[in-house]
Amino acid sequence: MTETPGARLRTLIDGGLAFAPFVFDGLQAKLAEAAGFEAVYMTGFGTAASYGLPDMGLLGRAEMSANAGRIAAAVDVPVIADADTGYGDEASVGHTVRVYERSGVAAMHIEDQQWPKRCGFLDGKSVIPAEEMVLKVKAALAARSDPDFVIIARTDAYAPNGWDDAMDRARRYYAAGADVVFVDGLKRREDVERAAADLRGIPQLLNSHYLTPSEARSMGFKIYIHIGTLMRHIADFRDGLGELRDTGRVTLSEEDGSVKPVTRLLGGI
Repeated sequence: MTETPGARLRTLIDGGLAFAPFVFDGLQAKLAEAAGFEAVYMTGFGTAASYGLPDMGLLGRAEMSANAGRIAAAVDVPVIADADTGYGDEASVGHTVRVYERSGVAAMHIEDQQWPKRCGFLDGKSVIPAEEMVLKVKAALAARSDPDFVIIARTDAYAPNGWDDAMDRARRYYAAGADVVFVDGLKRREDVERAAADLRGIPQLLNSHYLTPSEARSMGFKIYIHIGTLMRHIADFRDGLGELRDTGRVTLSEEDGSVKPVTRLLGGI
């Protein structure tokens, strides 16, 4: 029997840490796989940006799941995907799980924000009552057909409600059955260390750039998603456009200046 994407991701988690860079399309995912990463993360921020939009709830289930499917089809490594709030109540969350599972991803995370949601690092977020999110977590678990499909419960309560509420919510979502919890909005290394200590024993996803993978693993995190390469991509592209505008050229190495490496990566001759 073929191992499912969720099972492959669980193998990485059980082995210590699934380390996944942000990607928002198939080419980025293939580049990450070719670089040796064993998992990738489909970013909602990047997916919205690829439409020329901010990450403020302007995309829905259809756009997000379609992008997740394109990325999953491009690579053999497990894909962890952003599913925002699940796009509605418990029935909607169940439908979202079924759609994402069919797309081929290994895991999805849902968050406890009010809709329309906002990027986790933006101000002005608000969250639903914890008991409503508990019902969403339970609905997600009941809807999956593959028991290895990984359900990640994210809380954005730290910024609007404070640390204690965020920790309480993370514990409640895990008690409700979430495979992994995700406390978003940890903007300082001290916050990361505190979350690791306060939620010790609970599998956590970390969204940060303050730690090395070995540090994250030693603190007990099970999934580590990293935005660094996405921001590097944006900065390099912006700088290249400026150079092209000002000089009419873009400085490239001989290898960079050929389409052959990308063609090979994409399976061409």
